[in-house]
Amino acid sequence: MKHSAWATAALAVSATVVIAACGSSHSSAGASGTSASSSAPAGSGTSAAAAAKTLGCMVTDTGGIDDRSFNASSWAGMQAAQAAGSGISVKYLQSTTQADYVPNINTFIGQKCSIIVTVGFLMGDATQAAAKAHPSQKFAIVDFSYTPPLTNVDALLFNTAQDGFQGGYLAAGMTKTGKVATFGGQKLPTVTIYMDGFYDGVQYYNSKHGTHVQVLGWNEKTQNGSFTGDFTNQTKGQTLTQTFISEGADIIFPVAGNVGLGAAKAVQDADNAAGSQKVNMMWVDTDGCVSAPQYCKYFITSVQKGIITAVKTAVVGAATGNFKGGNYIGTLANGGVALAPFHQFASQIPASVQNELNQIKAGIISGSIQTPTKSPV
Repeated sequence: MKHSAWATAALAVSATVVIAACGSSHSSAGASGTSASSSAPAGSGTSAAAAAKTLGCMVTDTGGIDDRSFNASSWAGMQAAQAAGSGISVKYLQSTTQADYVPNINTFIGQKCSIIVTVGFLMGDATQAAAKAHPSQKFAIVDFSYTPPLTNVDALLFNTAQDGFQGGYLAAGMTKTGKVATFGGQKLPTVTIYMDGFYDGVQYYNSKHGTHVQVLGWNEKTQNGSFTGDFTNQTKGQTLTQTFISEGADIIFPVAGNVGLGAAKAVQDADNAAGSQKVNMMWVDTDGCVSAPQYCKYFITSVQKGIITAVKTAVVGAATGNFKGGNYIGTLANGGVALAPFHQFASQIPASVQNELNQIKAGIISGSIQTPTKSPV
């Protein structure tokens, strides 16, 4: 598989992330989100793999290794662990459909992987079944947790209602039409938690400023909204975004992995047709200006989760004998979720709004501002 420019940049960034307390998934996982794609599918044996003391193996979700979202970020975390040393080698198997989850996990169990990292909410059941059947095998899973916690699974979850709330507040402060929109790939808790936060952030802005900004595509109270049905079909994302734009939305927040690239194309087309930049958007999971730089000029910010560092922590923990399992939750307080830099919008966002965002972050951390969500955290 070929490296892309953004993948190379992502690895460079992820390799510089410092882990404080590699031995536990409960250490801080900074949300300096970015993406990577690359090398070493399973079975591509290398001399490095033969020499490595720790073999880290990753099973992707159906979005694929190059989704510029949670799969790509997880792979960047694997690569960052390999770059950290400790005799770590990494590889992955790609899931084309959900039917691939179990055989891919079983393949890696047969290959005696030191740790198997599975990616995505939909892999929760398959990972749990394998973990219970093989209690001496170490696992980590991105975007899922267990009650009670499993001692051989490092479960990595992120309270993205918190930075989603900030994103919604920012969108409400930047809209010119009084309408913003969000949509998901599939109606999963790890998707709707972002949308809950975004919706509530808009309502909080309205309550503070006496405005009436509307959210198209999601209602936190009813849990009803718009979904494309997968994380891969960019055409669906483009079509749905065109509908939102035709209804007056001028800021779009897709929570849909690669589908979001279709949304970005619709935003680009709308601005080209208008002859000026009237519609913008926010990216999800990673810093969109790194993972999809061709659309950076349209990204006000990105609502991120610190997958890279969390995955790196889990793999390095397995390599150093400090793996403990259990549930990790990334928050604003521990750096596990965050808004990305504003990049080209830094000078366009009013200083008053930026100050309010800082106050909101402090309020969320202190508990004085609540970010309710109907999705599990």
